[in-house]
Amino acid sequence: MNHLVIAPLLLPLLVGTLLLLSRRTLSLAARRSLNLAAILGQILLAIELLILVGDGTVLTYHLGHWPAPWGIVLVADRLAVWMLLVTSLLAFFALLHAMQGTDTCSRHFHPLFQLQLFGLNGAFLTGDLFNLFVFFEILLLASYGLLVHGGGAARVRAGLHFVVINLVGSTLFLFAAGAFYGLTGTLNLADLSLKIAQLPPEDLGPARVAALLLLAVFALKAALAPLHLWLPSAYASTSAPVAALFAIMTKVGAYSLLRVETLLFGEQAGILAGFYAAWLLPLGLLTLALGALGALAATELRRQIAYLVVVSVGLLLAAFGLGSREGIAAGLYYLVHTTFATAAFFLLADLITRERGRAADRLVPGPALPNAGLLGGLFFVAALLVAGLPPLSGFVGKFLVLRAALAESVWPWMLAVVLVGGLLGIVALARSGSLLFFHIRGAGSGEPTHPPPAKGLPGASLPTIGLLLLCLALLIGSGPVLDLAEATAGQLLDPAGYIQAVLKPVGIQIAPWEAGS
Repeated sequence: MNHLVIAPLLLPLLVGTLLLLSRRTLSLAARRSLNLAAILGQILLAIELLILVGDGTVLTYHLGHWPAPWGIVLVADRLAVWMLLVTSLLAFFALLHAMQGTDTCSRHFHPLFQLQLFGLNGAFLTGDLFNLFVFFEILLLASYGLLVHGGGAARVRAGLHFVVINLVGSTLFLFAAGAFYGLTGTLNLADLSLKIAQLPPEDLGPARVAALLLLAVFALKAALAPLHLWLPSAYASTSAPVAALFAIMTKVGAYSLLRVETLLFGEQAGILAGFYAAWLLPLGLLTLALGALGALAATELRRQIAYLVVVSVGLLLAAFGLGSREGIAAGLYYLVHTTFATAAFFLLADLITRERGRAADRLVPGPALPNAGLLGGLFFVAALLVAGLPPLSGFVGKFLVLRAALAESVWPWMLAVVLVGGLLGIVALARSGSLLFFHIRGAGSGEPTHPPPAKGLPGASLPTIGLLLLCLALLIGSGPVLDLAEATAGQLLDPAGYIQAVLKPVGIQIAPWEAGS
């Protein structure tokens, strides 16, 4: 049992608690420094864990020293640590942007930020279905507070929709967990993997219903069509750093779908093998198509970026739906790319909005931007990344997904949807760039032709540039990253090591059925 596994949970929980208790006594600079230091610590922890699990080792932590499946267990394998590292890097740059003024709207921003990270890290590390529900609820609590941070009618309205829809999802989650517990007598994921494969024929029908309920919950979290309509309003209404952090939120649903697909409904599941894969591919392609149409029809830049997040979710889950090692590896590479690229775009949209005066982020002709060179260059790079054009990491991710699809019988459909969706995204972004940077409203319109430049814009753009540089690093290191992604995919498709590590006895001898023998 490695105590380092629980550190990514303890650090944000303890720091978040300290920030909450001292919110009236610590200065803003001290709160910022503490929050930033905690995130840097989480980055270092994720790197250390990645080194430990890089050879395929699965680390476990049994809370209270209770052995699985009776006790609560945390599990760190390649996939979980992969997500921890992406989350901590994203949070670092999102917080840097928030420190430019967004965090001054209330004393609760910094505690909520750490609480959000606590929920995210817990969702990735938990090895228990019920505790996944618990961490989802922590995410809901923190994300609602962050979503409405700063106030305003649009944020409150979007926040209420967000909460109501997610409460429905939480209810369905409890139904699904209860059904699985009634059928198998366990909620430990490793133990569930063994029990589902041994279900008698008369229990397969209820098991399918429970699996579909769980699919609906994770699809809602991931914004998979037709359960994606909450996302554009929520992401477009909230503040830029929160929207950037929320770029990982849909990946929690995608992570959960991938984990359950490979662990509970993999080849070892017998008649239920491939149950999720049959749904993920068509729904992923539908999500991609609807997201591309939404991006084309959007009249605000932030809403357009939110629809591009939906597009990325569609491509990601379609890749996972292929069910092959190549498809999952391509999806994992694309997951990192799209998280950083869309987050950078949200931060960039905030910089553009600051300089456009009353035109804000509306896709209409506006005043000439004083820093049009810097902003235009960043917009061009971000558009290339999100649209998946060469030579950047977005193109590599799409190419890997399409190459994996060529080995499957559905490749004509996937090729058509991905290429057409990409074309619509290019058209939408080209139109937005033209309206933002080339269609200048004259002085007779009542708006200043040249508004005063935003103070300190080059420094304010550093978090955006940092995220774009991470995409560049992903491109330069495509070889090692893809090797790790393929090793992760192989580990997921052969869950015997995960199951054995989790069900390994802790101080007592377990029965043969618990060891999977």
